[in-house]
Amino acid sequence: MTEPYDLITMGRIGVDIYPLQTGVPLAQVETFGKFLGGSATNVAVAAARLGRRTAVISRTGRDPFGDYLHQALRGFGVDDRWVTPVAGLPTPVTFCEIFPPDDFPLYFYRRPKAPDLAIHPEELDLAAVAAARIFWITGTGLCEEPSRAATLAALEARDRRGTTVFDLDWRPMFWGGEGGASGAGGATGAAARAAARPYYEAALRHTTVAVGNVDEAEVATGLRDPKACAEALLDQGVELAVIKQGPKGVLAVHRDGRSAEVPPTPVEVVNGLGAGDAFGGSLCHGLLAGWELEPMMRHANAAGAIVASRLACSSAMPTAAEVEEFLAAR
Repeated sequence: MTEPYDLITMGRIGVDIYPLQTGVPLAQVETFGKFLGGSATNVAVAAARLGRRTAVISRTGRDPFGDYLHQALRGFGVDDRWVTPVAGLPTPVTFCEIFPPDDFPLYFYRRPKAPDLAIHPEELDLAAVAAARIFWITGTGLCEEPSRAATLAALEARDRRGTTVFDLDWRPMFWGGEGGASGAGGATGAAARAAARPYYEAALRHTTVAVGNVDEAEVATGLRDPKACAEALLDQGVELAVIKQGPKGVLAVHRDGRSAEVPPTPVEVVNGLGAGDAFGGSLCHGLLAGWELEPMMRHANAAGAIVASRLACSSAMPTAAEVEEFLAAR
């Protein structure tokens, strides 16, 4: 086997179709750009842009959009050997609307089933998964079979070797819900969270790092206070809980008693989509480098802010030099 990867991510991949006009409803947009997308994939791209050796486990359709995704991955220096085609299922496409600074509706086209949810346990290279310095999974990967069984099989094979990150990644529409957390989801949102929680708890038993916003942490813990969420995640076995708090910044709490709460980095937001994936790639970079919590969170915040100030996601991921320059100017 080759040298272990710095990071292997497992989860969504697809084509992002973004308007090239901002502040315009989708029905009135005239021109669009095509980009590599999917949160797990974007995290691998973000870490690769920071100099890390990364790979993605996912699936596409056997179609021209799938061909495009392979080309894009290779262009970003991300290993695509475990991105395989599924006959009869189209490569997912996601549209968005862009209303800065904080309204970016997403429209997922993942029917009749997204290929990235058709990952089977027997297809996994479990030796590579176990050997990776960091393995990253997402909540979406738990929403449907066979992806759910494959995700849990990968976690069990890894057996908490190295660093295993669970991106709580809450997308209620993939679980039969329509709303978000308790403030927005109503009965449907609550039912979707209840359906997801046992699988989140199962994944957390194999996880060393959990990362998500308050809505996502609520799915895993039933709580909404950031500090209470972090403590509950630690109680479920993780070593580091990272809670993103939007305009309040980010909270990181380690099992050994260390903690850091870092304010956000102000920027003029163009498109907030992808900022969390840039944060995730930077988080992995900092974990691999052995950074202390505060500088790691500052770097991750900066990476996310840079992407939020740009239109695209994958192609907007910053290099290490760009993040350093951004932080030096603050």
